[in-house]
Order: sequence, then structure tokens, then C-alpha cells
Amino acid sequence: MDGLTTGTLPDSAAVEGGELVVGGVAASTLAERFGTPLVVYCEETLLAAARAYREAAPNALLLYSVKAFPNVELLRLLAAEGYGADVSTLGELAYARAAGIPGERIVVHGNNKSDEELRAAAEAGARFVVLDALDEIERAAAAAVRSTLVRVTPGIEADTHPAIRTAHHGSKFGLPPDQALEAIRRARDAGLEVAGLHLHIGSQLLGVDAARASIDWLGAFAADCRAELGWEPEIVDLGGGLGIQYVEGERPPTIVDFVTTLLGRLGHAWALHGLEQPSVILEPGRSLVGHAGLTLYRVGVVKQATETTTFVAVDGGMSDNPRPQLYGARYEALLANRPDEEPAGSYTVCGKHCESGDVLIESVRLPEPRRGDLLAVPATGAYTLSLASNYNAVPRPAAVLVADGKARLIRRRETLDDLLALEARAT
Repeated sequence: MDGLTTGTLPDSAAVEGGELVVGGVAASTLAERFGTPLVVYCEETLLAAARAYREAAPNALLLYSVKAFPNVELLRLLAAEGYGADVSTLGELAYARAAGIPGERIVVHGNNKSDEELRAAAEAGARFVVLDALDEIERAAAAAVRSTLVRVTPGIEADTHPAIRTAHHGSKFGLPPDQALEAIRRARDAGLEVAGLHLHIGSQLLGVDAARASIDWLGAFAADCRAELGWEPEIVDLGGGLGIQYVEGERPPTIVDFVTTLLGRLGHAWALHGLEQPSVILEPGRSLVGHAGLTLYRVGVVKQATETTTFVAVDGGMSDNPRPQLYGARYEALLANRPDEEPAGSYTVCGKHCESGDVLIESVRLPEPRRGDLLAVPATGAYTLSLASNYNAVPRPAAVLVADGKARLIRRRETLDDLLALEARAT
């Protein structure tokens, strides 16, 4: 696997018999059985991440952030580890309920909740609804919501892509401090239980400085709540946001180091202001499933476009992974059927869609690619299929879970019949 950072691959990845093996299953076997593109999830990697969070925060309510990849089987796997679900739409709530997650382990988010979503949260017995706007208060009370958190925006800019920052000044998420105080006051007057505060600063965090600063700020804000309202939070939801390694040079904190730092900072901030230590909620998503997944593609056209650019076209692209187009995301890759061969040069991996911007990887060193090769792109377990589309009427890929030499389908491949079934037909 020369040229590839092994830290991007799932924990069980190995080279056996001259090809990439994940969870004890050869890439060629997976491609032949399930087709390509195919998202492959390693159960060992996913469970290791889930247990690392539990080790670091044994008393916290841990919620899987369903938006990272909505999937019933993965939710069931995480539920068996004691996880609940962080949901933000009717659809994500439906996934959590289909997986058998009890309402007491569901927290409902969303910056524009409909009355239907508020009623569904109440009917599901959701542990908390996170109030994200002042106009939600009366509607939540009318929907028979009981327990709430208030999401507050501190005006801190996380060191991540602007599209996935969520706590900066002017964010569409949460409430500025003055409105958050008003929300707490009005919610209590409306008969809602306001149990605590929610704070999430952004996604794909590769450091802890912004998170530490936000917790320090939150402690001061909680002290203001006590001074002005005679109220202090019993619960603090710190969201998620921990990043994963996608390419060489990225070094995110370990789960244990990240969580330990946050909890230590929270304890210090609360003690500094003489506040009663709160219970904690964490909502990891990417750091649970991102590293556990990789995508297998079949190589098609190999085309030298210029003296310096040779395109390697695969049978997917921006329809199954739009992150490069949305965030400028970068990836590494290897030829799964020839991982031990020396690189022959640098290549540009592109998709099959009718967009010049349909480029998955600008430059990656590979052995000379040939039609029919299997290309593996690691670290695609989060925000790929969940952001996928049917652009160019391309059906979305299947997903499988591998462990102990076995693979099982956890999401079937869409078909053209699936797409056509959505069309309204004249009668």
C-alpha cells in the first residue's frame, strides 16, 4: 500500500494474496458479490470508536449523529453499545425508531422544525427537543413537548471549513446569548422544562482550542443564566465535531484525548463559576463511522488529457460523494486489486457525471491504472451516502458491513426501477 497513509484505512484492513482485505473479506469478493460503487463498513473499527467514547465518558449520554449516515443496522449496532440518536428531521427520527432506539435516548435538533416534527418528537417521547428559535417555544408547548435544551451560539469560529462551522457569529444554528436568555425565560413561562444548554461549534475538528474556548464561554454564560434568571443547566450537550484523518498531514486528537479534554475543561469552567456540575451529552457522528468506511469503485476510462494530467474515471463520483465539491474535501486512494505495486505516477480520479468539477481526487500516486481495476477510497463512512444524489439518474450505491470474514448487506443498491417509481404517471 505504498503511497497511502494507513491511518485512513479501517482497523481491519490488510493485504492478503496480493489484494486489499477488510474485515477478513477480499475487495474483489465484495465487488463481485455486491457490485460497485460499494461502501464497505468495518464493524471492528466502528465498535472500537464507540467503545472509546464510552471509556472516555462513562457517565455521558452518547448519541450517534444520524446525519453522518442514516442506517438502521448501524444504529442497532450502536444501540447495543448503549448509544442513542441525535436526529434533526422526521426521516432521521424514523430511522432511530425503526432501529428500536427508545425515546429516552433520542434528542431532536433542527433549525427549522415544523409543527409535524415537534409533534413527532413528543409522540416518540424524545428525551429532549433542542430549541433553536424563539418561535419554536409556543409551538413546542402546543405539540406537548416537555423537556428541552436551548442551543446557544457563542460567536466562536472553529478551525474548519466555513460550510461546517456552526457556532460563529451569524450562524443559522442556535440563538445568540441575549436571545438564548429570552428563550429560557419564555420556555419556562410556557410550561416547558428547560433542562440545559446545547453547544456545537462545527464539524471535522482537528484540534481542541476552539472547543476549549467555547466551553469556557459556556461556563460564563451559565453563570449569567443563574444571575439573571435564577436558573442553571442540569444538562450540557456538547455536540460532536471531532474530525478524522483523510490525508497525510492531518492529525486529529484521539477520541479519548478529545473527550477527556472537553470534560476536564467543562469541570473547570463550572467550578470557576461555582456552578453545580451538569450531566453531559455527546453527539459523535463522523468520528464513529467515517474511518470505518471505504468506497470501492471500478475503474473505467484512463485518459491522458495533458502532459501533466491523466484522468482515471470511476463508476461513481459526485452522486455518491459530493464532499470534494461542497467542501474541497481531499482523499487518498489505492488500487485494491494491486495494492503492493509501486506507483507509476500521479493521477486525477474523476467520476462519470456531466460536470467538469466531478473530480474525487485531484492527485494521487497509483500503479498504472487499467480498465477493470478496483479503486479503494478510504475514510468515506460519513457524509457521503447521506449527501448522495441521483444526478444523471445514477442509482445510489449499496453498503455492506464486514466482520470476521463475512459481509452482510445493510443498504441495498438503488435500481432504475426505484428512480422511475417516483415519477407521476398520467392516468
